[in-house]
Amino acid sequence: MPTFAAVDIGSNSVRLKIARLTRGRLRAIHEDREVTRLGESVFRSGILSPDAMAETIKVLRRFHRAVQEAGADTVSVVGTSALRDARNSKAFLEWVRSTTGWKVEIISGLEEARLIHLGLVSSLRVSASTVLMVDLGGGSCELTVSRKGHIHDTVSLPLGAVRLTNEFLRHDPPRKSELQRLRGFVEREIGRIADRISGARPKVVIATSGTAASLAAVCHGLYKTKGSRAAVVSRTQMRRMAKMLARLPLEGRRKLSGVGPRRAEIIAAGAVVYLQLLDSCGLQGFRYSPLGLRDGLLAQMAAEYDRSTRSGKQIESERWDSIRAAVEHYHVDMDHALQVRASAMQLFNALASVHQLPPEYREWLSAASMLYEVGDYVNRNGRHRHAYYIISNSEILGYTPRQRRVIAAIARYLGKSRPLPNDGPMKLVPPQERELVRKASLVLRLARALNLGRSGALRTARVSIRNGVVNLNLVAKPRASIDLELWAVEKERSYFREIFGRELSAAAAA
Repeated sequence: MPTFAAVDIGSNSVRLKIARLTRGRLRAIHEDREVTRLGESVFRSGILSPDAMAETIKVLRRFHRAVQEAGADTVSVVGTSALRDARNSKAFLEWVRSTTGWKVEIISGLEEARLIHLGLVSSLRVSASTVLMVDLGGGSCELTVSRKGHIHDTVSLPLGAVRLTNEFLRHDPPRKSELQRLRGFVEREIGRIADRISGARPKVVIATSGTAASLAAVCHGLYKTKGSRAAVVSRTQMRRMAKMLARLPLEGRRKLSGVGPRRAEIIAAGAVVYLQLLDSCGLQGFRYSPLGLRDGLLAQMAAEYDRSTRSGKQIESERWDSIRAAVEHYHVDMDHALQVRASAMQLFNALASVHQLPPEYREWLSAASMLYEVGDYVNRNGRHRHAYYIISNSEILGYTPRQRRVIAAIARYLGKSRPLPNDGPMKLVPPQERELVRKASLVLRLARALNLGRSGALRTARVSIRNGVVNLNLVAKPRASIDLELWAVEKERSYFREIFGRELSAAAAA
């Protein structure tokens, strides 16, 4: 039974969750959380303060001991808004690495939203066709519209509770002028995306993270809701709570049930965001869920261990949806992309004994086959360089930055250039992956060659390996010519010999 650990280094708090995969389901065995306010100084000065870093490192040491005691097989550690914004993030990352051995991945706001979505849909059964998921953290607010378990739209806004408190609320209780400026800023930010949210017509709103938990607890304490309704906050209740929280001094907020001493410092700003979101988007209220980013990280690790899990199927769906959206956005010929992909998958399977690529490269090759022409959107001249930049830097959901760089490198070398060790894209690929990228890129070159005429003339390619020679027998469709495809494959013979140490032969089947 594999054990996974997820660490979320947030702007307000640091969280740990350890879970064990049992019969395809994740079972939590340990959780921990500590408020360290890592992002507090970032939102004022742009840098992480030494005290906040030291306090966070202290907590991470505690987490590290817990992870070791649990015998975790895999650990995923991510940083969010504060580490995205701080100018001295690298110093903190090195401190974490030297102290715990963990490598922190700073994820984008959209990747954060994807992981939160994954954590929710992998654990909940949401009956509504359209759901809005809201995660209000210390530095940012992630909004995701989900339809039948698929991400329809997602956006990250700079509306974190710590960020807004530091920027606008300087007195206790906040002055009327401070609240007016805060509300104006929040209204402007939410106003930019309100039509997208309201237009999606979500039937259910699910809110995650600490601020939502505290607001649901305050609501329960005030209105004595019972059962499942204890986690539900209506828009009317939210309006009353936002007004009350803005008027109470800090000590008064700390006395409220469900509001911890540190959360009391920032909950008034968080309440303003939730009220404005409900008002601007015409939403009736929200339901709190204790699931969040760390649950998405655990689901991701479980999927990588066993693709047959619910989260594994969810990730495959997210990746495919995102790739198809990118193909449409960059005006790539979908039919041709699918034909090249089909050829690449056939070659990957038929030549497995020759290329000996790990199983995950089948998926990276599939993605590269669909996306290798996106560079034409920028300019046909230098299109392969443009394709590399777009793939490696775009938010193609479901892939880590390392995976995107691998996919981009596979798609990069389809022209005259070759993936040499000193080439820029290859330098960004981990050393142990470089030879694998060269092999996968050549398989894609052959798949493109088999479809070079873009006419669908090729019905299939029969692959056989005899006496060390790889034979491609190309079967044309009736009355179709495959002369161009034969010529293109012939051009790859010397490169095939260089990479695989085998001869390549191509001929038209009789």
